[in-house]
Amino acid sequence: MTVTIRQLHPHFFGEVSGVDLRKPLTAEEARDIEAGMDKYAVLLFRNQDITDDQQLIFARNFGERENARGGTVTKREDYRLTSGLNDVSNLGKDGKPLPRDHRTHLFNLGNCLWHSDSSFRPIPAKFSLLSARVVNPKGGNTEFADMRAAYDALDDDTKAEIDDMICEHSLMYSRGSLGFLDYSEEEKQMFKPVRQRLVRTHPVHRRKSLYLSSHAGAIVGMSVPEARLLLRDLTEHATQAEFVYVHKWTLHDLVMWDNRQTMHRVRRYDQSQPRDMRRATVAGTEPTVAQQAAE
Repeated sequence: MTVTIRQLHPHFFGEVSGVDLRKPLTAEEARDIEAGMDKYAVLLFRNQDITDDQQLIFARNFGERENARGGTVTKREDYRLTSGLNDVSNLGKDGKPLPRDHRTHLFNLGNCLWHSDSSFRPIPAKFSLLSARVVNPKGGNTEFADMRAAYDALDDDTKAEIDDMICEHSLMYSRGSLGFLDYSEEEKQMFKPVRQRLVRTHPVHRRKSLYLSSHAGAIVGMSVPEARLLLRDLTEHATQAEFVYVHKWTLHDLVMWDNRQTMHRVRRYDQSQPRDMRRATVAGTEPTVAQQAAE
């Protein structure tokens, strides 16, 4: 079958048909999907009842799998998934919803903030591919923001002001904004801030985009209060309704997004009911800026 993509938002977000992710992609299909990602930044594949292995095989068409270490406070011995996928559920190792006061649950609430996956890593993620295995009956929509369109809509003075700015990103910034402040010394080392450009240029089509995230908590050379005000203003601008698509999940949806061109967040949902979402993450290939120890 031929890959076809129908655009669902004026700026971005496409729905793909003509692909069965249970089967290996042909080289042509992989090229068409990657070209679709470059153009639409987010792609939806409906009715994809896939296994963890099939999800990982699909993701590997677009690059190497990202090493998940350093992105969670969950200890390895408590992992629910051992397949190599990131666990983006509200479930514990026993398959039941985590208690509301559980440390992993409280940490994972940071996913409700606007962010770009793995911007807290020296080499941030390329693509994320999220598969809906159990859909929560109430809430849990995922919202996506087109950071290219948001950049394009800035005035020229703002573009000139921010073009060369370097931000510091850390999971401690995003979780700290929700009051999660309790870290071991090992976690503090693991979550040390890294540096990222505030404006990124896409390697294929060369469009510029804002590279924002709740993980960003400082700008090099700027006072923290001034930097956070600017980052907040830019985030408010970038997440206006005109730049945002809201995805309401149905069972076996797979949504794939480009972290270099978008931000996303999950909305609140009924934590007493299971929500099983599994993510494959395609690693980036280079840092956005030469890394130095954040001060």
